[in-house]
Amino acid sequence: MRKFLALLLLVIVCFGFATRLTILHINDTHGHAWTFSESGNPDIGGFAAIATIVEEVRKEVESQGGHVLFLHAGDLNTGVPESDQLDAAPDIVALNMMKLDAATFGNHEFDKPKTTLAKQMKLASFPFVCANFADPEEIIKQEPYIIKDFENLKVAIFGLTTEETAILEPIHLNGATFSNAIETSKKLVPELRSKADVVIALVHLGWEPQGEGKTTSRELAQMVSGIDVIVDGHSHTKFDEAQIVNNTIVVQAWEWGKYVGRLDLEIQDGKIVSWNWRPIPVNLKIYKGKDDSGKDIYEYAEKPYTENFYVRTVLSYFKSLGSEKLDAVIGETKIILDGERTNVRARDTNLSNLICDAMAWKTRADVALTNGGGIRASIKSGKITIRDVLTVLPFGNTLYVIKMTGKEIMEVLNYAATIKEGQGAFLHTSGLTWKSVAGKVVEAKINNEPIIPEKIYTVVTNNYMAQGGDGYTMLKDLPGYDTGFRMDSIVVEYIQTALNGLIEDYDSNPRYIRE
Repeated sequence: MRKFLALLLLVIVCFGFATRLTILHINDTHGHAWTFSESGNPDIGGFAAIATIVEEVRKEVESQGGHVLFLHAGDLNTGVPESDQLDAAPDIVALNMMKLDAATFGNHEFDKPKTTLAKQMKLASFPFVCANFADPEEIIKQEPYIIKDFENLKVAIFGLTTEETAILEPIHLNGATFSNAIETSKKLVPELRSKADVVIALVHLGWEPQGEGKTTSRELAQMVSGIDVIVDGHSHTKFDEAQIVNNTIVVQAWEWGKYVGRLDLEIQDGKIVSWNWRPIPVNLKIYKGKDDSGKDIYEYAEKPYTENFYVRTVLSYFKSLGSEKLDAVIGETKIILDGERTNVRARDTNLSNLICDAMAWKTRADVALTNGGGIRASIKSGKITIRDVLTVLPFGNTLYVIKMTGKEIMEVLNYAATIKEGQGAFLHTSGLTWKSVAGKVVEAKINNEPIIPEKIYTVVTNNYMAQGGDGYTMLKDLPGYDTGFRMDSIVVEYIQTALNGLIEDYDSNPRYIRE
């Protein structure tokens, strides 16, 4: 049946009745260029395996007279030390080898100075498209859209980045702005419809709301007609099937290259007449139990993919750079230090408490404040390496010390109490315990004493929050100074010195109680 359908499609294409376009897409890869393992899912993902998928699909579709696009919906940066240390050069080189057609900016493309992003764009052989970003310094010079001309089919691809980037990543923007995604699209889409048969929005907006007043891909489809396909990122949503909103197909491929999304379109007279989408698991496994010797048994979720030799070889070289330093052992933990995304964005954990305690310990501050979105991984029981700590804290943030009155601290808590669980702005503390009911602060203590409104306290936070990141704008104009101490470095020092290199247990009691 498969062979018959493929032959039928080839006949249709040859007689000019329809044109086939296949869109392959990934998003939120966050430095996961190499194969990695998760609990119950060993040796998954990796750009070398993705390269094999892209190569196979291209060969299949083009042999039938169709066309293939390969797209990245943002957040190349931040998450894996080998990539972070090299400013995502391994990722970009691998994507060059895979002939990526276009990418858009994710908010994490702005984790470092704009000059870093400009270098990344220069290294890339593919364009970055973003129609709602403007840089008055003109360091970043992206295209709002591109037109891919396949002779018998023209495809417009325009980019959008979440307006929330101005809140999430304010440190390095220096006047750069992100205009409203819906208003930008309403102006641009009619122009693109006159130039192309198919209009694709390559966006880093997110399917679920990420912040109040920030456009989601669902809202974009609802409010802007004329977009055929939205390829989305940002919310790390695991789509099992494509979504249809206002006749627009919306797709997203989870996170970290665990999936490659595949959208097959049949286009006739400039209209999509049929389509199919599915997520392709990149060597994901299903746990089947243990064998007689107690060894874990796994089965591939779908077809296994070998790694492309050339992409793997290049990535292996990049991984070797600096590995000796990253693999240096700094201590040992007898317990798992919990930094799971869903947990640190909803409650205190032993790892979030440890990080805040390290911040206060280094600066002798009364209070430490940090955001859950800055904690990116757990640390497994066993030896702890610098690599482990950098994976937890990949952003290179520094400690920022501020003198604050009790009243000003209460302003921080009043805002933090409104943060919904699951948001990166979820607040973690040291030296401060507090409670909220229905979004209102009902109790707050520093060192077990009620906060005195007029008293001056020493507060340490990260430079991201100190400059208003994650909506903590009340911190932005307060007098303070950047210590220059990197958060990952002080956590290493804290483990080696204050904890004597050994963690047998750590406080996981909640410092914030929400009712």
